[in-house]
Amino acid sequence: MAFAEPAGGDGARPSPEPAPRPGRRSWAPLLAVCTGYFMVILDVTIINVAVPVIGRELSASLTGIQWITDGYTLVFAGFLLTGGALGDRLGNRRVFCAGVAVFTAASAACALAPSAPALVTARLVEGLGAALIVPGSLALLQQSYPAPAARARAFGLWGSMAGVAASAGPLLGGLLVSTAGWRWVFLINLPVGVACLVLTLRHVASSPRRTGRALDWPAQCAVVAAVALLTAALNEAGRRGWSDPAVLAGVGLAASAAAAFVVRERLARSPALPLPLLRSRAMSGGSVIGLLFNFGFYGMVFTASLEFQHQRGYSALGTGLALFPAVAMTMFASVLSGRLSRRTGDRPLVVSGMLLAALGLAGWAAAGADPAYALLVVPMMAAGFGTSFALTGSTATVMGAAPAAYSGAASALFNTTRQIGSATGVALGGSLIATAGDHTTGLRVSMALGALAYLTAAGLAWRCVPPKSARTHGAS
Repeated sequence: MAFAEPAGGDGARPSPEPAPRPGRRSWAPLLAVCTGYFMVILDVTIINVAVPVIGRELSASLTGIQWITDGYTLVFAGFLLTGGALGDRLGNRRVFCAGVAVFTAASAACALAPSAPALVTARLVEGLGAALIVPGSLALLQQSYPAPAARARAFGLWGSMAGVAASAGPLLGGLLVSTAGWRWVFLINLPVGVACLVLTLRHVASSPRRTGRALDWPAQCAVVAAVALLTAALNEAGRRGWSDPAVLAGVGLAASAAAAFVVRERLARSPALPLPLLRSRAMSGGSVIGLLFNFGFYGMVFTASLEFQHQRGYSALGTGLALFPAVAMTMFASVLSGRLSRRTGDRPLVVSGMLLAALGLAGWAAAGADPAYALLVVPMMAAGFGTSFALTGSTATVMGAAPAAYSGAASALFNTTRQIGSATGVALGGSLIATAGDHTTGLRVSMALGALAYLTAAGLAWRCVPPKSARTHGAS
């Protein structure tokens, strides 16, 4: 389905992008973008092993400890679509760099926080910076690597950053907390953020600005409300239970806000996401696939971390090492899928990756009560490999379905659904373990549901991911 790019309010066309240097294929833009994305995703998981120590040192209440973790996720997920819309309007490189600057400054404030309320406030600002970084990251890769083969490899490495950061977070966090102290969990972002800014400003071309495209603030507010309410309800479900009135009210209000967004988009003259774009099978299907595989992967990482730390007595560092097989597979799979996509197209890679990941989690669920760690290595490797193997193709599917004028919004939609999948997987896994008759039963049910989500994603990919010929001849 083709979409016309909106002209500016004054009829002006977007300024052309600077041409890349002839005869030179530089991977510096990929390094710059992936550095920022890695920093954002790492902050989601690295905090988990530091929170108990932070609570003791800052005399934080239980509610304060929860907000140190959840506040970042709420703002991050809620403002992704706003970040994408701002990138399309003001230029993706400009908004990406602003996000990196905000995130880095907020990390410094987190490290210097004298009290729990100050830390929570800084974490909220960190989440806002993350919401500006992530949508622009995919849009900048699409801009920097117009050739399908190079773009596929770039998307593959970008996707692997999520798995590596998510699984390496507990390992790195445990190492920093046990040696340098919890404040280094945030201080480590400072040199990374500065390096990301320098690389981006030097090696990533300026993005076109579409100032004539109005920001649909009512729609943006509806999305923020829907995602924040749903994420909050899912996080609370892990503690309160799924039938708690507050959880049910949060889900109901989130659904109402989502309905308000759809109504607004039907009426808006310049919608944040045109409904014809949302009706695209590739766009909507690819986004749902992202939700499902994040549900499976992050649910596995979370429940496996609980199993290793609380049931098997592993230290934070030992837990990170135990999860390393899944991490190691993500990098290998992303590079391989990026190379294979030129020959096979995206559909076979997404389908086979989801089937392999489903087989891995089903193998864990079938391993029996209290299986030896050696029996869990292959299931973790299969889940890590399969998720990363499928991410490249699903990312390319979503981004290829959107016109250039909406690349930031498409990236934001894809990453918003993925964040919802992550929150759902973590919340459901925690709730199953907390409410089951014993820990082992809850863990095995959680793994089985993750396998079912992967199988559903495989079936959806067969219908929604275009075959090689369609992608090759379609607009990219």
